[in-house]
Amino acid sequence: MKKNTYILASLLLVSGLGFAQNKNLKRVNKLFEMRAYAQAAEIYETKERDQEVLQNLADSYYYNANLQNAIKTYRELFVTYGDSIDIEYHFRFAQALKGVKQYKEADKHLSMYYNKPVNTTAFIEATDKKAPHVFKLQQIVNEGSSSDFGLSFYGNDKVAFASARSTDNPEYAWNNLPYLNLYSATLNSDNTIVNVQAFPETINTSSHESNAVFTKDGKTMYFNRTNTTRKKTGADRIAHIKIYKAELVDGVWANVTALPFTSNSYSTEHPALSIDEKTLYFASDMPGTIGGFDIYKVAINDDGTYGEPENLGNTINTKHREQFPFVSENNVLYFSSIGHEGYGGLDVFSSTFDNGVYTKPENLGSSINSNLDDFAYVIREKNNLGYVSSNRSGYDRMYSFVRNENPLSKYQVEGIVKDKNSNKPLANALVEIIDQSTKLVKDTIVGENGYYIFKLQPNKVYKIRASREAYIEQELEFLTGKYGKPQHNIDIALESLTVAEERIHQNEKGELLVKLDKIYFDYNTSEISSEAAKTLDVLVDLMNKHNSINIEISAHTDARGPAPYNQKLSEERAALVLNYLVKKGINKNRLTSVGYGETQPLNQCTEEDKCSDEEYDINRRCEFKILQ
Repeated sequence: MKKNTYILASLLLVSGLGFAQNKNLKRVNKLFEMRAYAQAAEIYETKERDQEVLQNLADSYYYNANLQNAIKTYRELFVTYGDSIDIEYHFRFAQALKGVKQYKEADKHLSMYYNKPVNTTAFIEATDKKAPHVFKLQQIVNEGSSSDFGLSFYGNDKVAFASARSTDNPEYAWNNLPYLNLYSATLNSDNTIVNVQAFPETINTSSHESNAVFTKDGKTMYFNRTNTTRKKTGADRIAHIKIYKAELVDGVWANVTALPFTSNSYSTEHPALSIDEKTLYFASDMPGTIGGFDIYKVAINDDGTYGEPENLGNTINTKHREQFPFVSENNVLYFSSIGHEGYGGLDVFSSTFDNGVYTKPENLGSSINSNLDDFAYVIREKNNLGYVSSNRSGYDRMYSFVRNENPLSKYQVEGIVKDKNSNKPLANALVEIIDQSTKLVKDTIVGENGYYIFKLQPNKVYKIRASREAYIEQELEFLTGKYGKPQHNIDIALESLTVAEERIHQNEKGELLVKLDKIYFDYNTSEISSEAAKTLDVLVDLMNKHNSINIEISAHTDARGPAPYNQKLSEERAALVLNYLVKKGINKNRLTSVGYGETQPLNQCTEEDKCSDEEYDINRRCEFKILQ
């Protein structure tokens, strides 16, 4: 749900309007357009309950997280005007129902909205099993405030956060709470916040400030600030949010400026820095967004200028809201979304940047996500500690967490590599896991029992490949996750090349040779005859059949003629054979050519022995050894 204090994209300046209860409907609708939902709801309750009043009243409750009244009013709206209601009301009604865990009714509206079956209960059960981590949350005790959120790392021992604690600030008409300011503090080991200090007036103004993020040296801060003037956007007049930059100069926050890609016509909010601090991530509803708010990134140039904002695309962003990005030291993108399937309200998701694309976002599970809004997730991956904000208690609250491996997450593949014919375990086989981008994820050499096991990620397509010297490589594909099994048991049977192919045999040295009809070279030449070409075509077929086979081509001469000449001649013959095979489509990387000259005769025919031509012919040959 769009939430009271932290969805800064909708913050408005409506103080001083002071509409009375008896104002006409047009002026009440003006309050609604300006998103003064707390005031608007009070007045709509007194009006005749036609379709427009019911729609706006239900939305006013919904946006202020008054879920029971929102559900009651949405239900009345659908009973009375069901055939004429815009499809988006199905989505908001479903979110309100999920907020009180009425999943069955929510699924009916979501199924209509997405035009496909939705089963939230099944999703929750599956997600809790596949989520790689579980989180132990502890609420941070912060006296003197009814609403705090967005805890961030600030130096070595401090935190920063946004709070509505200041009674000096005017009340915000969205929810009748004070405007937000930024504070720094120390977080004790018992999870209490002490030494709370408001940032100076250069940072905190009469408007909203929130969501601060700091460079590692603590000298630069990026944060949100709501505009002091309202901008008409469609039917609404709202105060948009900009991202500001501030610099710490001689211990004082100064040089506070809005970033150049911000605007009075749209919002930019929730800044987050990449680990190298060369990229700024943020949320925005700027023109070109896929949904209500999208996650963007922009380059921070060495000279302090900025590149053009880049939308992260529809893998991350949906037609609804994605906000609160955070990038960890492991380059994992965390963000909150109401558009991806979740438990209700905003949920926290993760995605990794792999081979130039973001992976499908993964819901972090019910140990951190609730049926209400969960957002502003930050973590130090190295020690598995972090913070998250949530309104699960009725107000925005901050929580610390410890992250551990999920004992229910059993996405894995295991099995035994065996000899296909004997069915015995095949020691020393290489087993590899490859992802969809053909990237090697994991590998292992199996022991005497042939056993392997790999822990995997959910909702991914993998290939498992097994290979061993003198055996035919095997590769299989499988899926983990929603439409696949969480656990796979795959025994892989490898067949010996000497059994599978009659032409392959093993010599006394243990080398694998391809037995072909003899390739004859005429005396003193390196040309391939038509008969030799037919023989080599057999090798081409064999290599096309077994893509894992690499071949060493060795050429030999007889002993007649000078040894240096014979050496060169054999090298030319081996290279000629290699080139022939390449022309036939064999990848050159699979081939090696070696000339041995007269150094490896098959008989004792030296130049002095005066053997017959037939005896010399035996030594003029090509051999083909399999390299694996």
